[in-house]
Amino acid sequence: MTEQLWLQPGRTCFGVCRADRAAMLIDSQRYFAVVGEALKHASRSIWLLGWTFDPRTLTRPGEDGEGRDAMGDLLKAAAARGVDVRVLIWKTALPLAATQGFYPQRAAGEFKGSGVKFKLDGVLPLGACHHQKVLVVDEALGFCGGGDFSVERWDTPDHPDKDPRRCLPTGRPHAPRHEVMMMLEGAPARALADLCRDRWRRATGESPLPLAAPYEDCWPASVQAEFGAVTVGVARTDPAHEAREAEALHLLAIAQARRSIYLENQYVAGPTIADALSKRLGEPDGPEVVVVTTRHSPSWFDRATMDRTRDGFVDRLRASDRYGRFAAYCPLTPGGKTVIVHSKVSVIDDRLLRAGSANLNNRSAGFDTECDLAIETEDDAARAAVIAFRDRLLAHYLAAEPETFGALARERGLKAAIEALDIGPSRRLQPLNTGRTTPFEVVVSALSLGDPVSPADAWKPWLRRGAMRAQRDRLAAALLASTPNSMISGR
Repeated sequence: MTEQLWLQPGRTCFGVCRADRAAMLIDSQRYFAVVGEALKHASRSIWLLGWTFDPRTLTRPGEDGEGRDAMGDLLKAAAARGVDVRVLIWKTALPLAATQGFYPQRAAGEFKGSGVKFKLDGVLPLGACHHQKVLVVDEALGFCGGGDFSVERWDTPDHPDKDPRRCLPTGRPHAPRHEVMMMLEGAPARALADLCRDRWRRATGESPLPLAAPYEDCWPASVQAEFGAVTVGVARTDPAHEAREAEALHLLAIAQARRSIYLENQYVAGPTIADALSKRLGEPDGPEVVVVTTRHSPSWFDRATMDRTRDGFVDRLRASDRYGRFAAYCPLTPGGKTVIVHSKVSVIDDRLLRAGSANLNNRSAGFDTECDLAIETEDDAARAAVIAFRDRLLAHYLAAEPETFGALARERGLKAAIEALDIGPSRRLQPLNTGRTTPFEVVVSALSLGDPVSPADAWKPWLRRGAMRAQRDRLAAALLASTPNSMISGR
């Protein structure tokens, strides 16, 4: 049977193009260092979209708390040598900005008179946020994933209990944090630049022109490409364009997965995704489902809203797991501290690898703006690279060798491989405990408080359950229309 393509322009992605090279960057130590290298070699343009931004962010912090290459300095240096530098950051709501030292609002002063074009984007429905995290250099090299440039984001893949480099400008340590970014070269970078131009136009009224001919090779010398020429889709959430591609791609891939679904995400709370996974877990020959998320959200608001809804999500999947194919874990440091999972990664079979900004909740599906990159593999080499990345990602939590984890996963499955290797004095991937739920938390979860489906129900939570049902019905009809009869029957 011929496999149906999951990247479908106009439905599950904005567009499809070929990347010349691609690589996955695990954790901000790697990402920040690579970005520092790329910005120093930028020759014509730099686009940066973010949820937040702090120009004091060090790309290479030092052991003594000092460091080199602050993001603000790198961007100003690029502008000084004639590079067109544009930074567009969400105009953060003031209560949230207060917890960030009023950055990014204060960042504008950092760039005054520097040539860096820095703007705050507040063109959104009330309560929504711009959540895309995109960096494009010379319209030839693109980065997309879950990471922003902020002073509390840096960490190494070891996620140690203490690291003198993992600190705020005040010297106070910050929590361990996990991020993943996709880096690619070629046509998808140009597509990301087009997305940046569209956002800039809507926010400022200006319409920057694309580069006449982007440079073809600005790949950082320190990075070994994991993928050669591969097919990449750009999947968005954007209420202004009525785009819900990020959610649609997840649902189609989940519905047609054959062996394994690995979901690593900050927020695992979307009822529509829960419906899709629950259905697959109820099938006798359905795929294995493994979820990795944070034990407890760092903010009180997220604990009261997202964590409670996540607990209901996980409890539902456990109840649907008739064949023992589901597991949910939260990563810990060697000493048992919570590692904040801020990444948004999905690996489905050996066919789909995606990384971006979209969480698995209502907001990311239709209320906030999001951007994901997805590689859909077409040959054996690319499929092997997808699985190799998945093994490397899970092994890094366990302090295990990727080859060891991969061999066990091939033989026994993801869940069994984790259980076999996580045998130290304290678990590094701890099963997620959902705990007891208070009556208030039941209401929060049932109404998805803090997690609107769309602008229509953002301030009318009593309409949310109906909005979620209507959206599930629409998506189910669209999925049925896009699925061949052989897929619907299961064979």
